[in-house]
Amino acid sequence: MQWTIHVARRAEKQLSHFPGKDRERILAALQMMCDDPFGGDIVRLKNQPTAWRRRVGSYRVFFDLYPDQFLIEVVDIRRRTSTTY
Repeated sequence: MQWTIHVARRAEKQLSHFPGKDRERILAALQMMCDDPFGGDIVRLKNQPTAWRRRVGSYRVFFDLYPDQFLIEVVDIRRRTSTTY
């Protein structure tokens, strides 16, 4: 079954500020998530039943996963640095 990805406006804006190669890599990862959202380096976030994060190089894609609707909602994309978390 094909999953639907909804990218929040905030995540779209952040994505537009990333360098071209990194942006392409993140978009490719999002496209792969349409087929299998559980593939790749993903981790469920603690104390949040629908929240997950996927590692794409030095970036982290934070998303909510709704399996009953086959929906992935990307809420944030951040660059991982020593002060991120």
